[in-house]
Amino acid sequence: MATFLSVDEYIASFPPEIQNRLSEMRRIVFQVIPEAKERISYNMPAYDYDGILCYFAGFKNHVGFYALPTSHAVFAEELSKYKVGKGSVQFPHMEDLPIDLIRRMLWFNIEEKGKN
Repeated sequence: MATFLSVDEYIASFPPEIQNRLSEMRRIVFQVIPEAKERISYNMPAYDYDGILCYFAGFKNHVGFYALPTSHAVFAEELSKYKVGKGSVQFPHMEDLPIDLIRRMLWFNIEEKGKN
């Protein structure tokens, strides 16, 4: 597995259809929090806003989205159609990304960070 130095490099390592989905995830993050600092952490895109806000990763069959585990409890009903783990959710490539849900999860994470 390659070690990535930038998010551009990470996204470029995927086939075009997956690149598009990863680029869309990136756009969503910056729409919600333009001030987020983008970096590679754990060899995947990470977004920092007074601490890590989220990560995402590309896979053969899905995009993995890694946010605070507490957001999963809040959005459990909407996430029930996806494969989820502690702090992770898989958005299959055969479906459109749930942009509104991702945005709301990000906003929730920002609000949670404000409470700490």
